[in-house]
Formats: sequence, C-alpha cells, structure tokens
Amino acid sequence: MSHSQAAAWPIGTGGFLRRLRGVAGNVRLTVIVCVVLICGSFASAALIQMRLDRAHALAQAQMFAQRRAQEIATDLSSSFERDAAIGAAFATAGTSAETSAALSEAGGAALKNIAVLDAYGGLHSEMTGAPRGLLPLSSETLAAARKGRTIIAARDGRSIALLFPVQGRIVAVQIDAALLLAPAAMSDVLLATPSGGILALGPGWSEIPGHAAAALDGTQASRIVRQHDGARLLSLQRVNGWPLVAGASLRVEDALGAWYSALPLYFFFILGPAFAGAALAVVFVRVFERQAKAWAAVKALRSTHPDEARLLVRLADAERRAVEAERAKARFVAHVSHELRTPLNAIIGFAEVIERSEFGAPGHPKYAEYARDIGAAGRELHAKIGAVLEYASSSAPREPPGTVPGTVDVGLVLRAVVNERRNSASERRLKLAVSAPESALVRGDDGTLSRILAHLLDNALAYTPSGGTVRVALGGDERGFVIGIRDTGLGFSAEEKSLAGRPFQRFPRPGSRGGMGLGMATAMALARRIDAAIRLSSLGGEGTLVELRLSAAPGQPLG
Repeated sequence: MSHSQAAAWPIGTGGFLRRLRGVAGNVRLTVIVCVVLICGSFASAALIQMRLDRAHALAQAQMFAQRRAQEIATDLSSSFERDAAIGAAFATAGTSAETSAALSEAGGAALKNIAVLDAYGGLHSEMTGAPRGLLPLSSETLAAARKGRTIIAARDGRSIALLFPVQGRIVAVQIDAALLLAPAAMSDVLLATPSGGILALGPGWSEIPGHAAAALDGTQASRIVRQHDGARLLSLQRVNGWPLVAGASLRVEDALGAWYSALPLYFFFILGPAFAGAALAVVFVRVFERQAKAWAAVKALRSTHPDEARLLVRLADAERRAVEAERAKARFVAHVSHELRTPLNAIIGFAEVIERSEFGAPGHPKYAEYARDIGAAGRELHAKIGAVLEYASSSAPREPPGTVPGTVDVGLVLRAVVNERRNSASERRLKLAVSAPESALVRGDDGTLSRILAHLLDNALAYTPSGGTVRVALGGDERGFVIGIRDTGLGFSAEEKSLAGRPFQRFPRPGSRGGMGLGMATAMALARRIDAAIRLSSLGGEGTLVELRLSAAPGQPLG
C-alpha cells in the first residue's frame, strides 16, 4: 500500500480492523452472530409475508363487500323507483278504496303507507291512515322535498320515508325498514344519508355507527369501523337516483379467518430455523472448541522442553490408566456380584432343604445340625460379600458432575427404615424411638437415602447393649434438614472417632458381634453422592450421636 493510499484510511481504522479480526477469531461469538443474522432474516421474511397475506385477505374481503354494496344499492334503487311510481300514481289518481288497495298490493309488504301533503306540509290524503311518527315535517325537510327527492327516518325508528314533489304537492312514501332489511343477506346492511345520518340498520348490527363511519362524498368507499363487539369492514355505495347510501359490512375477524389459521405456520417458519440454528451452533462450537484445544495442546507440546514433554506424556498415560482402572473396577464389581452370589444362594437353599427334611430324614440328627450351620455361615458370607460389593459400588459416583438431585420426602423414608428394624430391636430388648414431621422434602434420591439411614441405624443398634435406647430425630435449621441418631452404647474415644468411616475399620465392644467395618464407610460414600454430610460426636461411655445433614428441596420451608 502506498503512502497516499494509507493516508486515505480514516484515523482508527487499523484498530477497528484488529478488533474485527479478534472478533472473527472467537468461534462462539462468530457462530452466535451468524445464527442471529440467519434467524433474523427468516423472522423478517416471515413477518413481511404475514403483513402481505393479511393485507391481501382484507383486500379480498373489501372487494366482496363492495360488490355486495353495489348489488344492494341497485336493488334499492329499483325498489324505491317502483315505490315512487306507486306514490305518484296515488297522488294523481282518485282516493277510492279500490285504488288504495290495488296500489298497496303492488307495493308489497314493505310499503307501509302513502301520504300526500301540500307545499307547507299539511296532510291532504293518505292511503292507509294518518302516517305515524312522520308529521310534522321540519322546514328544512319541506324545502328539500319541494326541490327534489329526499329520504328521512321516521321518529318511531321503524320506518323511512321517500319524499318527492308531484304537481305542486309533496308525496311521502313510508316504508317499513324492518321488513326491507329482513332477509338474512341484509342483516349486516345499513342505510344512511350522504352526510352520515343513519336511517336504518340490519339486525346484525349491535350498535349504531357514528356519522363519520357512514358519510360518503363520492360514489363508493370502504373503511374499518371499530365497535365494542369487534371491528367491521364497511363498504358504502351511493343509491342511484336517491340521496341515500347503502352499506354492506362483515366482521374483520371473519375476513381474516384463513389468515388466523395460518399463524402457526408463520411461527414455525420463524421459530424452526431459530431452534435448529441454536442446536447447530452448540454442536459446531463444541466441535470447534475441541479441535482448538487439541491444536493448542499439540502446539504447546511441540514448544515444550523434551523433559517436560516426557513428563506430560507420563501424566497423560497415568490418567488413561486411572480411567481404565475405574472401568475395570466397575466390571469386576458387576462380575463378582453375580459369580459369588449365585453359588452362595444355591448353598443356602440346599442347606435349608436338608435342615427342613423336605425329601425325608437325613439319616442322622447331626446332618440337620450341620445343614443349619452351613446355612447360617452361607447367609453370613452372603451378607459380607454384599457389604463389600456395596462399598465398592458406592465409592464412585454414578451421576455425571453437575447433575441436579431429585426431591425426596425424607420423613417417609426415615419412618420406613425405622419400621423395618423394630422387630430386630425388640428381640434384643432395645427401645427404638423416632421423632419426625409429617413431610420434609430434601434433595437426593430415595434409594440412596434409604441405604444411608439403614447403615447408620444398623450401627447404632449393633453398638447399643441390651435394654438400651436408640433415638432418631428429624429437624430443620436455616441450612437444611438434620437427622440425628443417638444411642446409649459405650461411645467412641477420640482416636476411634478419627478412624471412623475408613473401610474395614472395626471397633469391638462387649456383647456386640459387629460387622466388617464397612457400614459407616459405605454411608459416607453414599452421602457424598447426594451432597450430604455425616458428623459423628461421642464421648467414651456416654453413647454416640451421628448427624446426617441434607440440603432442603427448593421451596421447602425450614424450621
């Protein structure tokens, strides 16, 4: 680039380009910007198409309403011309009963009355009787009727009158508006003066529109009329030969019915690419980041010292071996659980068959005694193998990191575990007391929580001498819920407390057989799995208190 070209760039362009290259190098930001632009383009196109389709639907409805208004205006013009001819014939003919009957029959049911007035509005003659709600006429109406045709609404609101001059007199043809607009096709029709004064409304109108809605300066017009029951599309048409406007209307929501039914497709057109783009963005970002990390690792490895490189290789190999060891451990636990328990179950079952002499006497009393000893030893071995396998299974978390535990009613779980051990406690003359609220929701799963409580309660019962008491209490504080299990055993020394929780750590006590030393270790491993904590407090000769602290479920009130 020459000096003159470089001078042509505005000040700060170099910094802007560097920032732009930095943004382009950020994979996440680049993908997010691209997805936003693509989704924005789809959304804009869908919104534009929605507006065009809506305008097209309204235009079609307007065309239909205008055609209806033209047809109605043509029909009214023909009908009013006929009524005017009948009125002129009545004014010029004699006023005999036969003439009135013939003219009334020719006018049809909508023709209510014909009155002949003098130039000042005085009644000269009538066809069926004195017109109701029509006389007297105002001076403005008389002046307009003397000059030419005019139309007014009767004061009773049920009829309209056609006024026109004949031989120096004024003829008023009174028409029943209800019968005129009675057909179903006329339910949404209105009749008005060119200035917007409403003369008659069809039964489909719930309220009278304003003067501005029905006013017409030219020959025809269409507009939207807002009413309480919804908007209407109103098309107006001048009635040929009369100062009258005919209007045909339809509800806007009816006109846009097909457009409303297509709205889900528009939303799918907008949201579909958005969700698909977001999912692809997540996939692409993860792939790009993994490739970037791998390339960065290779680059860093190439730039390191050979000794450091060898150390990194050893660390990677050690990590791989650790992962393989965990997998081998899981396979071993699953395999041993099946291979050991299956023959033990057979030994225990056959020993019980011999002990109960189900297929006859064994031949010597000692055989039944030995079978009973074999069954007891098999059950004890089965329990110890189960404890070892359970500890091996509980030492590794099952859920991936970041998994949110479920919600469990710890009160129900606690009472179920206590009830399962009441018989064994009563056999050893131990008092088992429990105090817990009706419901307490905590984070965790019921299976894991039940196993933790079972191990803690079994330990308390095992280390409590005959005639003692084990108390279980569930309470809450500002940090969550705490389950306390207190026994009246001999307690633990400070050194024993520091060793509690280690696998295969046993603490012999007089009168207690104890176990393999895996109960507390398994309980602590399971507690870590559900983000719980176990605390042990004891004084030699004064019993032991084990507290299990659990996190309250969201929205659970604490005491």
